[in-house]
Amino acid sequence: MPNNFNTLYIVATPIGNLEDITDRARRVLAQVDLIAAEDTRHTRRLLTHFGIKAKLWSYHDHNEAQAVEHLLASLSWGRDIALVSDAGTPLISDPGFVLVRAARQQGFKVVPVPGSNAAICALSASGLPCDRFLFLGFPPRTSAKRRAWLTTLIAEPGTLVFYESGNRAAMSLADMSTVLGAGRRAVLAREITKHFETFIDAPLGALAERLRDDPEQRLGELVILVEGNRQIGGAVREPEEERVLAILSDALPLKQAAALAARITSGNRNRLYRRALQCREE
Repeated sequence: MPNNFNTLYIVATPIGNLEDITDRARRVLAQVDLIAAEDTRHTRRLLTHFGIKAKLWSYHDHNEAQAVEHLLASLSWGRDIALVSDAGTPLISDPGFVLVRAARQQGFKVVPVPGSNAAICALSASGLPCDRFLFLGFPPRTSAKRRAWLTTLIAEPGTLVFYESGNRAAMSLADMSTVLGAGRRAVLAREITKHFETFIDAPLGALAERLRDDPEQRLGELVILVEGNRQIGGAVREPEEERVLAILSDALPLKQAAALAARITSGNRNRLYRRALQCREE
């Protein structure tokens, strides 16, 4: 039966500077019987740097079912396991949810070993409100899907936090500018904790242009933070409703666009539908 000696540790590793690893994380990684890693080559370099010899097991999106079966069996055999991602805190836009849920369901102990996280590090230094935020991971890859997805976030009052790859960052920022508004305050955090760490604070429209024209700012690991909509209501609600309606009407039938716009902005569906008809006639 599972007991306290069958433990799954969720271990945060540095997001850049290796010296950011905690003493507890180093101790756990040195003591466990097995380390499940998203990229064993990447993790091996980390372990070698600290002189840690450990058995590694590959665990990523493409082998998750088989890996979970093996890792649960290892726990049942009395082995302690550490789960790590390539960088930062596991499960935050990385695989691991299936394993953690299954381990808990089977009665194994799951212990978090806290440390670095790119989203939280970026948020803390961004200068944007931190009292409420929404972490959204990576946006959809295509512009059409990305714009439709972003429309559901227009009314969100909390700071929006995204991860994005360098080769899609300029396009994503352009879509954010179009859907969320070019004047929304935003911050690009790049290469956090590394030698070329950069924070750029600018309205979304200007930030999109900066990345489009400056390839250097598209290099490395990126976190995009966008100030939430804290002004929905009163006099500003109607223009916001119309902007959302216009975006959705380009891709959806009018009734569906009006219904979705009403849900996003808390507007009146019938009034928005009449407005959509009027705009189409004009």
